[in-house]
Amino acid sequence: MASIGVKPLQEDLPFGARITGVTREALQDEAVRRQINQVFEERGMIVFEAVEQTGKMQVMISEVFGPLKDHPVKSVERVDQEKMPGVITIRTGPEAGIVEIGGKPLVTWQPWHFDHSYNNELNRAGVLRAETIAPEGGLTAFADGIQIYRDMAPEIRRKIEGKELIYTLDLRYSQQRFGLPKTFREIKGKGEALAETAKSWSRSIHPAVWTRKTGEKVLHMSPYGWRGVVGMEQAEADALVSEVWDEVERVVRPYYHQWKSTDMLVWDNWRTLHQACGCDPKYDRVMHRTTIKGDYGLGRWETEPKPAQAAAEMM
Repeated sequence: MASIGVKPLQEDLPFGARITGVTREALQDEAVRRQINQVFEERGMIVFEAVEQTGKMQVMISEVFGPLKDHPVKSVERVDQEKMPGVITIRTGPEAGIVEIGGKPLVTWQPWHFDHSYNNELNRAGVLRAETIAPEGGLTAFADGIQIYRDMAPEIRRKIEGKELIYTLDLRYSQQRFGLPKTFREIKGKGEALAETAKSWSRSIHPAVWTRKTGEKVLHMSPYGWRGVVGMEQAEADALVSEVWDEVERVVRPYYHQWKSTDMLVWDNWRTLHQACGCDPKYDRVMHRTTIKGDYGLGRWETEPKPAQAAAEMM
């Protein structure tokens, strides 16, 4: 049996792990694959250190966690659909939006979110690696929904238990109703194309809190694309999620990943929130990511998807 090294992500965090010794040969060992999956289930996130930085290796690591899923939005840049289906590119560029936080301009900034909240299915995980690293900034943050739920005040937990949240593909910051920093300012907007597509898509519904098979409850809310709470008037829903999110920000214990050229990273999209912290627009930053297919079975469409949306989902 091949040997890999496993240690905590940080000694003061209840989630995450670091794994070394992962090679193509090691990934052929079924016992190693089971061990990696067990760490993933228990810790919710893994940083693979000193790992081969190729698209082939990214696909091999990704397939440890399940089959790859292509991104449901056609406009997202792909790396090579024929050789590496499912691998997309996230890059800075002239088309990217620019925001300002604390007086600093940032590109590729995204608030806390879980991926594909606008879908009825919730993909299992994401795998990310850095192709081009900004010399400063460009961090990616992660937060554990189990830790957040556990540390929230009981009276706030009771308010959000059993609530179902409504999400849309329209991810424009101007439409975001909570979760933006107090010093946030949008300098250059983006997302108009997605907003147009969203008009022809049904909205999705996901629980704010769900329970894992292992018994832990997970707080799973995304400011990105949120539009309401099932069965509540908008003003009431706005007040509720704002109160809950203030509590999230009070108790959250995030991990900020400073990228190295030898890192690859996987996170549990059913449990973990993540945030792109952005970098100075003058720097290039290019990331490659894969999406792992799967579904926790708790999401649904608000209405039946229209034909164009159903066709996109089948890609």
